[in-house]
Amino acid sequence: MSEKKFARETFASTSKIILPNDTNTLGNLMGGQLLNWMDINAAISAQRHCRRVVVTAAVNNVSFNRPVKLGDILTIESKVSRAFSSSMEVFLDVFTENHRTGKRTKCNEAIYSFVAVDQVGQPINVPEMIPETDLEKERFAGALRRRQLSLILSGRMDPKDATELKALFA
Repeated sequence: MSEKKFARETFASTSKIILPNDTNTLGNLMGGQLLNWMDINAAISAQRHCRRVVVTAAVNNVSFNRPVKLGDILTIESKVSRAFSSSMEVFLDVFTENHRTGKRTKCNEAIYSFVAVDQVGQPINVPEMIPETDLEKERFAGALRRRQLSLILSGRMDPKDATELKALFA
């Protein structure tokens, strides 16, 4: 596929107010609810990149760094960080906003992987992704290392072929 897309074209954002039904007995947002919202937001970014149906292939990393409290305003932002042949890595940043003060704080981040599929569920090629900002370039470079590590751990890549990972230790 010769088409190329910029990371900014894949940006997706959603905001929610944390209500009692979203929280546990400590008044914190339940992790599973956040994972669901992140999956939906990340899927929108992946679909914006390839304009095809996408399926979640992996939740590669989730960091719950700070609790999200009842009454907080939660904002999830996502962009495709890198596209491979049929898969895309999507990086998510999650922020809370105190409803009284308006102070915005990064509370979580995550990395999801999606595969674009055709009408019968078979993987199809996706456009190349072009990073522009320093952060996009950093995440773009890291995506290949994360992919190589994942392929090694799943037995689909020989460690000696992981050029990006070897470069870290050479």
